[in-house]
Amino acid sequence: MRRAMTANSNPDDSPLILGIGGTPRPGSASERSLRHVLAHARALGARTELLTGPQLVLPIYVPHEGTRDAAVHALVTALRRANGIVVASPGYHGSLSGLIKNALDYVEDLRDDQPPYFEDRAVGLIACATGWQATGATLAALRSIVHALRGWPTPLGVAINTSECRFDADDTPSSPAIDRQLEILATQVVRFAEQRAAWERRPARAEPAR
Repeated sequence: MRRAMTANSNPDDSPLILGIGGTPRPGSASERSLRHVLAHARALGARTELLTGPQLVLPIYVPHEGTRDAAVHALVTALRRANGIVVASPGYHGSLSGLIKNALDYVEDLRDDQPPYFEDRAVGLIACATGWQATGATLAALRSIVHALRGWPTPLGVAINTSECRFDADDTPSSPAIDRQLEILATQVVRFAEQRAAWERRPARAEPAR
């Protein structure tokens, strides 16, 4: 059984890509990198949704706590609907921010879905920090979390050193190399979602004669 709510049930049959990330400060590098990736995804024909900044300021995740406020419900519902996911985090003290980790902890609410957690979905990852050491450590931490949630981290993860790369008014990075990497990341997430949808639509094989 598949999820009751899936983007592939829509008439246009285009994948839904969800972006999660940023900081409580509007216009952070991680938020703007997400916006740029989602723009590339739309250019590939995907539908997109973005949850960032204040939308991710959630109560601390408490295991076995059944009460969920409206913001948590919106996050879990969006995760449930998404065919592909992109997560962007700042690098704080050598790892992802508490804001993003807390949001990802709520993926536990998908444990009883079929399939559960992030299973069968590609997850693109972006780490932003003022320096290369923090970007690498943050990207590695994000990959580990996605693996634990049974997701498929895309082959390319993007590390953005914000001391060398800025974003202009339309969220385009100043570095052509980063721009290209974000485009590749978007392509990998969208193509995986499309291939997964095509696999699910395949005709059922007849049982061999006995």
